Amino acid sequence: MIFSRTAEYVIRAFVNLALQPKDKFVLARRLAEEEGIPAIHFGKVLQPFVRSGLLKSRKGPTGGFALRRSAAKIRLIDIVEPLDGILDYERCPSGHAECSDDLPCSIHDSWTRLRSTILRYLDQNTISDLAKALDAKRKSIETPAVDGAPLKAGTRSTNEKKKATKRHSH
Repeated sequence: MIFSRTAEYVIRAFVNLALQPKDKFVLARRLAEEEGIPAIHFGKVLQPFVRSGLLKSRKGPTGGFALRRSAAKIRLIDIVEPLDGILDYERCPSGHAECSDDLPCSIHDSWTRLRSTILRYLDQNTISDLAKALDAKRKSIETPAVDGAPLKAGTRSTNEKKKATKRHSH
């Protein structure tokens, strides 16, 4: 994993909020439940993002959290950096106090390329990108609707089950 579990949880919550109708507030407990995130103190984990202007919050039964900015303007680095920092990406992965192009460790060159790729990914990808990809993935695993309800991949409609039963009963 390239970032902490907390950063992963917050990214998942942001993607969930991006898929909600505009300005719909979602309780932290519901976000946690829907995303399989431990609910204890999850609202407190999201509070710094309210202060930084990425989220808005509202108290009460219709309260919770909502995106303050467009999901297309929230980069992954905007979430990962405040939680994890990016200092770990600057350190020598072999633990050397000094590691540079002039005094490289054994994995310096490969780590430099990987670090650049990770930081570029976090900087160039947005919550909107992840939300669109998740939505497309979900739609791709659904099969055509039967009686108004979509079927998940791998399930059979009643007609398909009847046809299969007839073929095997002869």
